[in-house]
Amino acid sequence: MNVVPDTSAIIDGRVSDRIEDGTYEGATIVVPEAVTGELEAQANDGVDAGWDGLEELQRLAGLADEGTIELKYVGTRPEGSQKGAAEEGEIDALIRDVAGEYDATLLTSDVVQAEVAKAKGIEVDYVEPVTRGVVEELPIVDMFTEDTMSVHLKTDTVPKAKRGALGEMRYEEIADEPTSEAQMDEWATNIVNLARQSSDGFVELSNDGMTIVQYQDYRIAVARPPAADGIEITAVRPIAKTTLDDYEFADELRERFLESQRGVLISGSPGAGKSTFAQAVAEFLNDNDYAVKTMEKPRDLQVGPEITQYGALGGDMANTADSLLLVRPDYTIYDEVRKTEDFEVFSDMRMAGVGMVGVVHASRAIDALQRLVGRVELGMIPQIVDTVVYIEAGEVDTVYDVTTEVKVPEGLTAEDLARPVIQVVDFETGKPAYEIYTFNKQVVTVPIGAEDGESSETGVSRIAKKEIEREIRSVARGHVDVELQGQEEAIVYVDEDDISYVIGKGGGRITDIEDRLGIDIDVRTHEERPSGAGGAGGSGGGGSGEGQVGEGRGKVVEPEVTSQHVVIPMDEHVGETVEVRADGEYLFTATVGRGGEVQVSRGSAIAEELEDAIDRKAQITVVPARG
Repeated sequence: MNVVPDTSAIIDGRVSDRIEDGTYEGATIVVPEAVTGELEAQANDGVDAGWDGLEELQRLAGLADEGTIELKYVGTRPEGSQKGAAEEGEIDALIRDVAGEYDATLLTSDVVQAEVAKAKGIEVDYVEPVTRGVVEELPIVDMFTEDTMSVHLKTDTVPKAKRGALGEMRYEEIADEPTSEAQMDEWATNIVNLARQSSDGFVELSNDGMTIVQYQDYRIAVARPPAADGIEITAVRPIAKTTLDDYEFADELRERFLESQRGVLISGSPGAGKSTFAQAVAEFLNDNDYAVKTMEKPRDLQVGPEITQYGALGGDMANTADSLLLVRPDYTIYDEVRKTEDFEVFSDMRMAGVGMVGVVHASRAIDALQRLVGRVELGMIPQIVDTVVYIEAGEVDTVYDVTTEVKVPEGLTAEDLARPVIQVVDFETGKPAYEIYTFNKQVVTVPIGAEDGESSETGVSRIAKKEIEREIRSVARGHVDVELQGQEEAIVYVDEDDISYVIGKGGGRITDIEDRLGIDIDVRTHEERPSGAGGAGGSGGGGSGEGQVGEGRGKVVEPEVTSQHVVIPMDEHVGETVEVRADGEYLFTATVGRGGEVQVSRGSAIAEELEDAIDRKAQITVVPARG
């Protein structure tokens, strides 16, 4: 009698079992080299099944030495391409060929292999696969107390756990001695086998060195070398189940979800309670007759049986999204939205008309929205996300409304600076908290007004100051200081040698900068910087301070007093430094701006002197300053 065992029968030890019970006594056991090669490859990869199979081959060799059986190794070893295609049945086909060639009985624990062999006319001895290492209960369940959120185990370290109420978690040791490698290996093996065999669990992800399983309400990550430097087990479970009524703004949020399908981002730091809130939203929507599905990787939301939980089809959430569009849910809960492809899938489904609720890691509420910037077109953000909910310590901390409007951004006044602006409005106060728009070809997120602990300088002013410095430093060779004068004006102090470079020929360079930023800029030297008083200067030039009196009577000018400036018109000397005098007496030095004028900010000491001279009918003259 010839018997050809396949890989599954060798691994399960069913050949030696059959010999010992007398079924195959005196038989010739024909082992295909394809089996040997597959077991060797598994053992080299650190797979326990490979070692189990090699031990069975050693037992068969011992039985052959005793004369109980005859043992032969036949056929060819599988090539590299065949090993890689083992799951497609290439190695099984080689084993069947050997069984057919030797007119042997094929012994297998693989039901598919058995059925294919029968179809090919091969005699088959099918035996049930052996289930090894399966326990009836999660081996680390005793480490979880009522307030334990997660347990953290690693070889040669003391077991630890996160325990306490949401927002008050403690990371503490829960044992006295480190865990041995043998114990960690036993726990890891039993956890994975339990998830595979139990109807309460499944394997979510299985890669070399990393396995993620879901068993009941426990999500467990098992890491092994080479992915980790030792065996590590991290088990997490939710410690609270809530309803939407348990949160602040419950009435408003209920109304918001029910009035129309929404795009919502639930944000917060790890362990803040984001997923718990997402579960409450999912249950609320389901109870109100909405078709609700989830997209999760891994699947660990604790929702009712009516809500189907979808993983990544073929490892890609885009495939899941394509399938869900055929299922036509009213709302989809997307847990976790992290990578660019996640945001793209979220956006595509939202634009297809599906209500979307995404869970996002963020340290502030606005950070969740900013993660969309650069991943989708700026103008599309309010259509994709209209609500941001920030969770902190298990509570709803902040809710933002997200809308868009064509307007002049807060802090700017020139009407020609109007542009599409995303307004982020505090749901509780109804007041804008942030604006997001394109500023000088960059997308900026600007807080409206000062935040706690910040200066009174507005967000747009801070950004404007930074942009002014960047523009001026690109042409100035020396030190640059920027002083903001309200929302529309700024004074730039540079080295005297840099004045002409900054202003440019005919004031062209400073004009370009002003047009881009929408801010009038006066350029002055550092020596002209007053202490404790406003300065003087042109739109593109000006100054105050001590200077030498120029020669000659100079050109007589007629200054004009406006609401904010004293303006001295000039039709020449653009970009040049001049001295301003009253009845021949020196007042100040200034640089003529690109518009052919010198402007002095009213309220400054210099402006007051100039206005006094005008009031007493003094003759105002301008002469070129000495070099």
